[in-house]
Parts: sequence; C-alpha cells; structure tokens
Amino acid sequence: MKAFYSDHFVLPLPAGHRFPMQKYRLIHEGAQATVAGIEFQEAPTTSDGVLALAHHPRYIADVSNGTLSDSVQKAIGFPWTPQMVERSRRSAGATIAACRAAITTPDRIAVNLAGGTHHAFADQGGGFCVFNDAAIAARLMQAERLVQRVAIVDLDVHQGNGTASILAHDDSVFTLSLHGAHNYPFDKERSDLDVALPDGTGDDAYLDALQQALQQMMQLFSPQLIIFLAGADPHEGDRLGRLKLSFDGLARRDAMVLAIASRHAIPVAVAMAGGYGKNIQDTVAIHLQTISLAAHHARLQRAAQPLTQPG
Repeated sequence: MKAFYSDHFVLPLPAGHRFPMQKYRLIHEGAQATVAGIEFQEAPTTSDGVLALAHHPRYIADVSNGTLSDSVQKAIGFPWTPQMVERSRRSAGATIAACRAAITTPDRIAVNLAGGTHHAFADQGGGFCVFNDAAIAARLMQAERLVQRVAIVDLDVHQGNGTASILAHDDSVFTLSLHGAHNYPFDKERSDLDVALPDGTGDDAYLDALQQALQQMMQLFSPQLIIFLAGADPHEGDRLGRLKLSFDGLARRDAMVLAIASRHAIPVAVAMAGGYGKNIQDTVAIHLQTISLAAHHARLQRAAQPLTQPG
C-alpha cells in the first residue's frame, strides 16, 4: 500500500497554537515503525491549474502571494508563511496521489498521512484548511478520465462545509458528512447526505447511523472511487469533538467503510482529517489504527486479484 507524506513541510506556528502540527510527524514515524507493507512516498506539489478545479484563481493567487485579507487569514487560523503555501499544495497533492494509486493498483487503497482539509471553500479557507484536497482530487480524477463518479465520505466530527459548498451542484460527486450537530461550523452547508449527531453520541448509535448512511448512499449513487476522511476527532478524548467514540468504535467505523468498498470493488483514498486529543498520543494511535486497517484491506484486495495466466 502506498502512503504519501508531507510532514517535513512544517508550519512555523506561534507558541501555544492549538493546531497539533507535530501529529503528522508522529503518524509518519509510527506507521514506519508499526505497520508492515507500506511504501512511503513524498507528497507531490499541486499546480495552480489543478487547484483551480475547485478554487477561484484569485484566491489561489492571494494564498500564494500572501495577499489574503486579514479576515480570511484569521478564518484559516494560520499566519501566512511560504511554508503554509507549500504544505497546503503538498497536502492536496498527497490526496491526488492516493486517489491515483487506489484506482490503478491491485491494493485498491492508498493513504494521505495528512489531508482532509474540508473547511476550505472555493474562494476562501477556514478551520485550519487552505485548499480542499478532496474536492480537488475528485475533480482531477474525473478530468483525467480515471473515474466518472466519486463519493466523499467525511467522518471528521466537523461538517465538511467547504466540500459541500464547492460540490453543491455537481451530481457526479456525492458528499456524505456524519458530524456533530452542535459543533463547528455553526453555519452548516448542505451535503448530498448530512447526518447530524447530538453531543455525547457513543459507539453503538454512531455506527448504526453510519451503516444507514452508507446504505442510503449506495442506493442513491454508484461511486467508482471513495475518498474517506477518517477523522480522529469523534474520539471521547478529543478536545474539540464532543462525541464519545472509543478506540474500538473508531476501528469499527473504519472497517465498515472499507467493507462496503470491498463488497463493491471500489477503490478508496484515505485522508487523516482532524484530531485534537487532550493527549496527542491518543490522536496518533487512532490515525495509526486507521492506517493499519487500510494496510490490511490492501493485502486482502491484492490477494483477491485473479492471477494472470501466461501466454
């Protein structure tokens, strides 16, 4: 299984900043140490033309040149630096590369060790998101004629408002968001399927809701690719999550998504999305659990491929 990393492009954040930048290095190191069968590759960058599949050219230029308005920069939540620009391009590039690898390899799955920047709109960023990697990747896979129909399954605890907005009138991409009803963003957009959960939702109620949502998605849509945002922030120990999923519940969540993909022979590109644990090691462990399950899925998919007959 291929995994694409960009953790060496580090944003210089002020002391006390609440974004857990170090988690990406810890995820990369942890996956190298504990998960077998992964081929690690540096994330490629993303050109302005590819970014423009989901973003306005003026916004791309303002990000690149450091000419964003104070209000837009504040909404993103990072100070502008050249490192912010390059890391954002690489994060989108990693999801693009994961999509290509999932579609074109027998594993039928690949991973971005970051990504899931679903609060970025066409004309502005927000919530620690500069460019919307899932929307960009979905559009590029279609432009390259690798697939026609893409589903974005967003299981971060926060609604994928930017993704829903960018793809609102695009019938070729299905957006599913399972999120906290009373959590950020407080002004929600409309996904193709939104499932808003009350504070304190635990494993069983969450998994029942997810199973119903996935079944409904498959009844309404026939994806040829799933982009899966596997946020760690529904965990009970997350500072910003407000849900009560356990480690086991999150593992069952991931397995449920991978099982439906396997059943229908759908390639999957996985992005890590959010995670703000009171203990950062919990967040890292959840992401590593997702990566380990993805690697196991890849082994099963590879084993299920028919052997090529000689001659």
